[in-house]
Amino acid sequence: MKAIIQAGGKGTRISSITGNTIPKPMLEISGYPVLYHQIMNLKKSGINDIVIIIGHLGNVIKEYFDDGSKFDLNISYIEEDSSIPLGTAGSLYHLKGKIDEDFIFLLADVFIDIDFEKMYKFHKSKNAQVTLLTHPNSHPFDSDIVVVDSNDKVLKFDHKSNDRSLYNYHNLVNAGVMIFSANTLNYIEKEQKYSYEKDIVEPLIEKGKVFSYKSSEYAKDMGTPERYERVQKDYNNGLPSNRNLKNKQKCIFLDRDGTINNYVGFLRNEEDMTLINGVAQAIKKINNSEYLCIVVTNQPVIARGEVTFEGLENINMKMEKLLGNEGAYIDGLYYCPHHPDKGYEGEISELKINCNCRKPKTGLLEKAAKDFNIDLKESIVIGDSTLDIKMAENAKMKSILVKTGQSGLDNKYDIKPTYIANDLLDAIDNYLNKIKEKENK
Repeated sequence: MKAIIQAGGKGTRISSITGNTIPKPMLEISGYPVLYHQIMNLKKSGINDIVIIIGHLGNVIKEYFDDGSKFDLNISYIEEDSSIPLGTAGSLYHLKGKIDEDFIFLLADVFIDIDFEKMYKFHKSKNAQVTLLTHPNSHPFDSDIVVVDSNDKVLKFDHKSNDRSLYNYHNLVNAGVMIFSANTLNYIEKEQKYSYEKDIVEPLIEKGKVFSYKSSEYAKDMGTPERYERVQKDYNNGLPSNRNLKNKQKCIFLDRDGTINNYVGFLRNEEDMTLINGVAQAIKKINNSEYLCIVVTNQPVIARGEVTFEGLENINMKMEKLLGNEGAYIDGLYYCPHHPDKGYEGEISELKINCNCRKPKTGLLEKAAKDFNIDLKESIVIGDSTLDIKMAENAKMKSILVKTGQSGLDNKYDIKPTYIANDLLDAIDNYLNKIKEKENK
């Protein structure tokens, strides 16, 4: 498989650092250009044939990488004429007739550490023509949102110019890393300006051929000074390589009601979804740590017929929107819609079962562990209910009980959490470090 790297932009957003003397992809992280880190990640996944699209100051890139032989790679170039603007995809015209298989296409200002083999398996399993690597980010309000269905099929782009104050949305954005089928090049009819999103991806969305590969792996735009600084810090802390899904992951599993949002009993309306003070700050700290942040929650209101699946979706989107507005996000959310007891007016009979996913059983944890390659023994459960702490005990995991919501007063189980904290921010600030110190003794 080939990889095509779009490195032809001028990098105006970060010119205060580049000084207009080096192209943006040649900014260094730990002594090596960002583009070098990208290429080494591709090589690690067995991708040795790479085409780099260069333009502004492209000679700097070409002099550094040459033909790739010193890296045991085959590197070639497409050189854009600065007098002919070709956008993000116009240069792909020069590859028509030269590629007859799927290829990776990525933007050169994204720092990545990705298991491309896993992504490609997903691409083939969906029979996709385009697979976008998607993820939540800390600034969804100024990003184009990717809207998907339950089968990961992309339905549309919700562009950042839209007024999102009017509705809720899932925090899911295009990371600038994708897999294209060779026939996508048919959309590039001549050498002129093309946008890969507008002119290739969106027409294929209309045909149902674009899929979202949601990943918690590291893929961050470093195109502004602030984001470049963030990537540097993350790299020095080992975060990109730790997040590669070939490695076992650590996770902080959070309950929802009473831990993240203010407890109102059974939450049935999105208007009642409000965040507990300090929660977004706490989750933001998790996002910048070695841990994933995944929500696991019982939602018996579905089985009881009090909330529809669509209604629950709107409530969860409201939560993601509120978190995103404050720069925080969750990596995943798993819920149990079942309830074992019958006798509720309007209940859904097929959901009135004794399942394996209803807390304190461990089905939700096991599903998340499989999807994200999580080591449960290295992970933590935080919740306000004895159900959460008992689930952690059943999974042989550490736990923190917070005094928000039910405050562990539901009295369903005799529990012994690892620690008790005032709220989620207190748990992250004061008790997470104590757990790690205890493990290291």
